Order: sequence, then C-alpha cells, then structure tokens
Amino acid sequence: MTEPWILPDWPAPRGVHAAVTTRHGPGVSTGAYARFNLGLRSGDDAEAVASNRDALGHALDLPSGPRWLRQVHGTTVAQLGPLASDEEPQADAAVAHLPGTVLAILTADCLPVLFCSEDGARIGAAHAGWRGLAAGVLEATIDAMGTAPARLMAWLGPCIGAPSYEVGEEVRAAFVERNGQASTCFTSTRPGHWHCDMAGLARQRLAAAGVTRIHGGGFDTLLDERFYSYRRDGAHSGRFASLIWRD
Repeated sequence: MTEPWILPDWPAPRGVHAAVTTRHGPGVSTGAYARFNLGLRSGDDAEAVASNRDALGHALDLPSGPRWLRQVHGTTVAQLGPLASDEEPQADAAVAHLPGTVLAILTADCLPVLFCSEDGARIGAAHAGWRGLAAGVLEATIDAMGTAPARLMAWLGPCIGAPSYEVGEEVRAAFVERNGQASTCFTSTRPGHWHCDMAGLARQRLAAAGVTRIHGGGFDTLLDERFYSYRRDGAHSGRFASLIWRD
C-alpha cells in the first residue's frame, strides 16, 4: 500500500513536525482529483475538499487547523497564529512562533519550502513557483522569520524536476539577469527554450541569503504519480499540501 504521507528527512529540532500529503491520503475526491485533493480553488467539489481537509487534521493529529493561504505567486509573507478563521490571507508564505500553529502550502509542480530555526522557536513555509522564486519569496520569508539566516534550516519539498520542466527565455532571464550563477540551473533544449532546475535555483537563493543548512529535493511531481501535477493534468489538477507545525 502506498504511504499517504512523506515525512521530511531533515534534522529539525524536537517539537517541530512536518509532512507532505500525497494523492493516497484518506480523501473522498473522485475522477481527476482522486483522491486526497486539498486545493479549494482547483475545480474540485468544495464539499469533498472540506472533507479531505478535515480528514487531514485527524490523520496527522494536528494541534489546530492548518492556516491555508490564497496563493498568488507573489512575495507577501503572513504572520500567523493557531486560531484560524474562514478567511485565507492572500500570501505566498507564512511564518509563526506560537506553539500549535500549523502552516500549509499547496502546490502541484511549484516548489514548497519549509523553514525552522535551530532552536525550534520559529517555523516558516513558502510557495515558490518561478515567479515568486525570482521575485524573492524565499528571501522575504527568511526576513520574516526574525532569526539570523545562519541559525535557520530549510527543506525543499516535491516540485517539478528539471528534466520535466521546459521554460522559455523570459524565465531564464528573470534569474540570470540578477545572478549569472543561475545559468547553471538551465540546460538548453532548443532555440529559446531551457530545462529549469527550480530546486537548484532555490538552493542558490537560500545560500546567498545565508541559509546553509538546506535539505530535501530530488522529487519530480510530473513523473511521480503520488503527487498532483498541473503540467501533467492541466486544469483538473488537484493540490497536495506541505505542512509544518510546532508542538
């Protein structure tokens, strides 16, 4: 039986927990969304998504409801606590210092990045599609953590892999024009098109910001059918979640 979760392999301090969902969780979504879609704005039945989100909390024994975001491929970072409301703040990252807060990022090819401080006092989560990554969402999250970057660690979650992610010149230029070293994360495929290593770009940006303890990576959501993939499934792609919380 396929495991419903991926538990990050990183040296997070005691009391910090993280998990990534897969399609094989205890959900009720059907058809193209089968079965554990957590994306409320993915086109799936809203009642099914609500049921899936309830099942998520019970299955992982979360200390509170996940703080979902309205993600827009930007750089806004929300400061959140454990008391959720029906409204989802418009942001592409979140940080927290209060115990019991569950941060959640939804993706289906974009890169989720989880953060924690070495003492476990602060956690963060970021949604890094290429636009947000180029615009500085990781750097904004690091700033919002309120901890010296050298005292942070990061984990790179499942995203589309470089061999599966062909982009145009505008994407490459968004990174290379800022930092020539970024060119090492692009491999030419045909005139004006490149394979893009998003995880590699994230590692470069994190290291440049002073975060040297970087873990994770090595996934490809397009090829790995445990995950939803917008590039593979199109408009009917669901979303999986990357979560981090403190006791």
